[in-house]
Amino acid sequence: MSEKLHTLRENGTPGAIIINMLIAIVSLFVNGFGIYLTIQANIGAAPWDVLSLGLSKTFGILYGTASIAVSVTILLVDILMKEPVGISMFIDAIVVGKAVDFFNWTKLVPPCQTLWTSIPVLLAGLIILAYTQYIYMIASLGCGPRDTLLVGLAKRVRRVPIGLVSVFILGSATFIGWLLGGPVGLGTILCAVCAGPIMQLAFKTVRFDATEIRHQRLRDSFKVLFKKQ
Repeated sequence: MSEKLHTLRENGTPGAIIINMLIAIVSLFVNGFGIYLTIQANIGAAPWDVLSLGLSKTFGILYGTASIAVSVTILLVDILMKEPVGISMFIDAIVVGKAVDFFNWTKLVPPCQTLWTSIPVLLAGLIILAYTQYIYMIASLGCGPRDTLLVGLAKRVRRVPIGLVSVFILGSATFIGWLLGGPVGLGTILCAVCAGPIMQLAFKTVRFDATEIRHQRLRDSFKVLFKKQ
């Protein structure tokens, strides 16, 4: 299955780009379900949410405004590292958040009330996040700002496993958010410590190296989509 999916990396025709866009949309929608599960675990905000909530509290701005500010800042870092900005970055920004809203509306999974249910639900969410990251990355149309940052740093420290790079990034976001007054709980610590290794294990099971993917830049996708026949 892995080798077959990896053949979808090529985006040399409009049809290939459209197929990979659909793959990215579906996988990121399911990715939103993974995030939803980590929220419903009800034992603390995830690292990036801790940072956004900390900024919101410190500067008196809305959570959404803080979250956008974090995303824009990370995007600027991605550009400075000369990492590709692709279509999936914008799909990520739109689909994931709306997917979380959708699952919140359905009330599919009630908030956990005990630690014995919280931890399994949280871990299930992290596993879903790991595999959906793999699926939308192989579309080769770019990553979300945070995943682009992860892959960009992993390329520059190849001797360090990508799981440890993820732990460093999430740990940094958590620490800064905590300093700014963001809510930190057991779930935050579990996300920061476990998300990276779980992702690394998931990638290993499908023989996937995220640093080997050559994502198509936005301008190149537009050239293919709108080129004259």
